[in-house]
Amino acid sequence: MAELHITSATNPRLKAVTALRRRRAREEQGLTVVDGYDELALAVEAGVVPHTLLHCPELMADPATQGALVERVRTLGAGTIRCGRAAFEKVAYREGPDGFLAVVPVAGVPLRSLRLPPDPLVVVVEGLEKPGNLGSVLRSAEAAGVAAVVAADAATDWGNPNVVRASKGTVFSVPVASAPLGDVLDWLSDHDVRLVATTPDTDLLHTEADYRGAVAIAVGTEKTGLSDAALAGADVRVRIPMAGRVNSLNAGVSAAIVVYEAVRQRGS
Repeated sequence: MAELHITSATNPRLKAVTALRRRRAREEQGLTVVDGYDELALAVEAGVVPHTLLHCPELMADPATQGALVERVRTLGAGTIRCGRAAFEKVAYREGPDGFLAVVPVAGVPLRSLRLPPDPLVVVVEGLEKPGNLGSVLRSAEAAGVAAVVAADAATDWGNPNVVRASKGTVFSVPVASAPLGDVLDWLSDHDVRLVATTPDTDLLHTEADYRGAVAIAVGTEKTGLSDAALAGADVRVRIPMAGRVNSLNAGVSAAIVVYEAVRQRGS
C-alpha cells in the first residue's frame, strides 16, 4: 500500500484524528491517540497494533534511527501517513511534537476479564479527575510490577491523550480496567484480595501494614480522599506520615509511596 502524503493543515483526513481529543469520540470509536516516539515505542512493544501512524521526519530528533519505528508499525499492518510540518503540528496533541502520532485502540478491559497472577499486587484509584495523576499512578505501577490498576468511579478515561502522555505509554503495558466502586469491591472479594485504603484518619502507618499475599492498595483524590464506601470496604486503613503543613499528597505520590513499601515487604 502506497504511503499517503499530507502537506496541508486543512486536509479533511486530519479531522478524524483531531476528533479523538473528545472523550465522546474516543468512547464511540474505541480509539485514542498516542503522541510521541517514546510513548508509541512502548505501546508497540506492549503489543498494541496501531490503526494509523502519522509521522513527520522534519520534527524527528533522529529520522534515520527513529524511522525504524515507522517501518515496524507498517509491518504490523497499520496505514502510515507522512505529514508536512504544518499538517502534523495541526493534528499533534501536545506542544513541541516529535513527529510521531498514532491512532490506537483504547487501553483497558472489562473488570471481570482481568486475569491476576497468584498473590497479586493491585492498585485501585477512586474518582481521579486529573489525567496527570492517573498517568503518574500508572508509571509507578509499571515500574513496581503491579498486576493491574483499576479505576473505581472513574472521572477520566484510559484513552485520554493526557493519560497516555503522563503515563509515558505505560497505560498499554499495565492491565487496566474501570468499574463502579461496588463492582470493584465485589471483584476484590471474589478474588480474595485484601484492600488497604490510604487515609489520614487512622493511627496505622503505611509501613506497619502487611502487604504480603493478594493485596490491593486504594488511593483517592487529593481533595476528598477515598469515599466512605471505599473506606468501609477496606480490610486495613493506613496513613502516610506528614510533618509539614500540607495535609495531603497527590494520588500519584501517595500510590508510589505505599506501593514501594509493599514491594519492599514482598521482596523480602
